[in-house]
Amino acid sequence: MSEGTAQVQGIPVETIADEFGTPLFIYDADSLADTMHQLKEVLPVDIDILYSLKANPNISICSFLHRAGAGAEVSSVTELMTALRAGVDPTDIIFLGPGKTRADLVACLDAGIHAVVCESLAELRLVDQAGAARGTAPVPVLLRVNPAFHSKGSGLAMGGKPRQFGIDEEQVRACRPLLDELPHIDVKGFHAYMGTRFLKHQDVVSNTEQILTMAESIAAVLGVELATVDFGGGLGVPYFDNETDLDIAALGRELTQLVAAFRDRNPDCRLIMELGRYLTARAGTYVTRALYVKESMGESFVVADGGTNHHMAAVGIGSFVKRNFPVRHLGRPNAPADRTYTVTGPLCTPNDTVVKRAALPEVRPGDLLGIDRSGAYGPTASPGLFLSHGYPAEVLVHAGRAALVRDRDTPEDLLARQHLAIFDPEPAR
Repeated sequence: MSEGTAQVQGIPVETIADEFGTPLFIYDADSLADTMHQLKEVLPVDIDILYSLKANPNISICSFLHRAGAGAEVSSVTELMTALRAGVDPTDIIFLGPGKTRADLVACLDAGIHAVVCESLAELRLVDQAGAARGTAPVPVLLRVNPAFHSKGSGLAMGGKPRQFGIDEEQVRACRPLLDELPHIDVKGFHAYMGTRFLKHQDVVSNTEQILTMAESIAAVLGVELATVDFGGGLGVPYFDNETDLDIAALGRELTQLVAAFRDRNPDCRLIMELGRYLTARAGTYVTRALYVKESMGESFVVADGGTNHHMAAVGIGSFVKRNFPVRHLGRPNAPADRTYTVTGPLCTPNDTVVKRAALPEVRPGDLLGIDRSGAYGPTASPGLFLSHGYPAEVLVHAGRAALVRDRDTPEDLLARQHLAIFDPEPAR
């Protein structure tokens, strides 16, 4: 094995792949720790970081980030259980999402989390009913506001336009009569999330300033104590050519000034920034092994053992269309990229294309390729059951040791939840 072979914390990726098989995701704990450390160094000390499990719900990732200082933002009972089993204190957990069921709300009440983030007026009524059935203290809630203002610089807008998320600002400002009818809820503050993949710090600062101002104004209109404001996050990670890293130092400086002014007016208000992609994306590499290298009408293809069934984000949806995630030849990362390949997976669809016409060193069957910055929205945002390949193994490397943190699906795993019903194929008479 050459000295140029790609490594994670001194372990050759080939060694990890030989032990755990391919395809697989490899997460670098040093990268996770460095990202958390950098954020804590530059952000105002009184901003609480909550990890958005939707980005990567692996329990070991959640546990590691919790130990580094992050709480949890969850959107399902399974994510809530994951956060709790990872050791996150319930008072550092919020539960959001536009389609909560009564069972979801009961789980939140059972756990005693910091707040349920309500996204519709009907949900407020349902929470009140759950609180009444409980017969205990009023349920702490945040109202998710769909602001009247628009954001800019977002890769995917989540507010400021018609959306299923949150309650329109105009409706929130007029909801005092409804709140008076709901004695079993306690409005602790407000939540707003304008979008994701912000790469310019000025956009994040502008959004935060508008959200904080809006929260103060609505609290005054409704006559509620402003105990918590979650101003979202959406910090971006550059994937593609011509994109640059967010200036996190500048973001920290400007947020510090902004928060200081807000804190003077609201000394006891808890401020929350929720981050998912930004915490985990850089830490992950999707590793897939070349099965075949072939030519088709003058174009070179690498057919690999894993593709979009595990990494749909690399396909290109929304702002990602027709742009490649960073890709490396893991066996020859330092060799000249003098060939051009389209890398596909094993699925029976032309959409199973991970990168198109990417410059790489020569690829041969058996070589390992790595899709970088793949620690967010990998297996969970992908059609892992298409063709019944199942989900890949996941490995976390910490202190120079590779630990399996998710088993690869086997055929028996996939068939275990099915039930064979045998019926007479003759038509009923």
